[in-house]
Amino acid sequence: MDIFLLYQYVITGILLFMLLNFLVNNIFFKFTSNYKLPEHILKKNPLISILIPARNEEDDIKKCIVSLTKQDYANIEILVLDDNSTDNTRAIVEELSIKDKRIKLYYGDALKKGWMGKTYACHQLSKYARGDYFIFTDADTLHFPDSVSSAVACLLENKLDALSVLSKQIMVTIHERMIVPFGKFMILCFMPLYLIKRTRSPMFCTAIGQFMLFKREVYEKIGGHESVKNEVLDDIKIAKHVKKSGYKFMVFDGSKNLYSRDFKNAREVIKGHSKTLFAALGYKSYIMLAGIVMISAIFLFPFLLLIVGLFLKWPMIIIELLILQIAIILITRITLSIRFRCRAVDILLHPFSVFYLILIAIDSVFSTLTGVGVEWKGRVYDVRKDSKLTLVNDNYNSKS
Repeated sequence: MDIFLLYQYVITGILLFMLLNFLVNNIFFKFTSNYKLPEHILKKNPLISILIPARNEEDDIKKCIVSLTKQDYANIEILVLDDNSTDNTRAIVEELSIKDKRIKLYYGDALKKGWMGKTYACHQLSKYARGDYFIFTDADTLHFPDSVSSAVACLLENKLDALSVLSKQIMVTIHERMIVPFGKFMILCFMPLYLIKRTRSPMFCTAIGQFMLFKREVYEKIGGHESVKNEVLDDIKIAKHVKKSGYKFMVFDGSKNLYSRDFKNAREVIKGHSKTLFAALGYKSYIMLAGIVMISAIFLFPFLLLIVGLFLKWPMIIIELLILQIAIILITRITLSIRFRCRAVDILLHPFSVFYLILIAIDSVFSTLTGVGVEWKGRVYDVRKDSKLTLVNDNYNSKS
């Protein structure tokens, strides 16, 4: 029992450290909506290129583009690359471009060998862009009128070279509500945000590809998306390139002026997270196993052990430590729920959400190692050969 008691002290210590980091991060995770463009920048009126890779986005693309046309900063160009869509994406963008000359549609080339679909689309868009600043944003985002201006103001005021903005995620189905919040939860719990800007180490870095802003010259000097052409986690990898190259990068909270709905059903939730989880750990099975054990020990076992402990009447010191562990977890989830305006009832799903996430992590490993492949947007990639990328199926094109 002494070893088990020591184990409980260790888990409690880890959770207390995590809580401290979480609370500090909530201070450093600043809202982009707090920033306004200064007068001298407004007088210069630099061109901002908004670049949207689009592949079968007929359900979202119109709302995204229309929201961008209503920005409070007018000197923008909205470039959309149709990445071989087989739905009405192209027609929708063409119709919008007739009404607003700032909108331009480009047809994507066939996917080159060794490239991920999104990175190749972003690379092509960068060749057409004329702006002093590049904003890469997803077709499923919805922008408030100040999303562009506040992001550029945020970049300039904080003396950054690039940044990433995390959106408020719209979650409807139970699958979305159980899994999607874990992205921000893990970042705020384990990533020391105050070290992202203050160190050059790529270890302290994260990003979300939904909205990434670069100074044009910085994007070109680091090699743009070509430098991460075969990366599944292109957003995080390109942010690391920014830091490795000696430039400054930071992440910000755009939940007050940028919305998105990343997934719309169970299949999308599972496939989307399965695509990234194993990739985030470098496709190393032993690291994934260690990660699953760690996440289980920290976020799942306290709930299970408390039930067992009460039933078996364990010593009160262990029961108290388990209650403290659960209290810390719930404090972080409640704080996260308040900040991002999530449903309070979803906090009660936490143990089930962790178990669900573990199942997706196992699926991520299984799909990669058995040749099922990494799937996204109808394309299936094999990354088994020394983590090199090979396109094995292009479902959308096979249907056309």
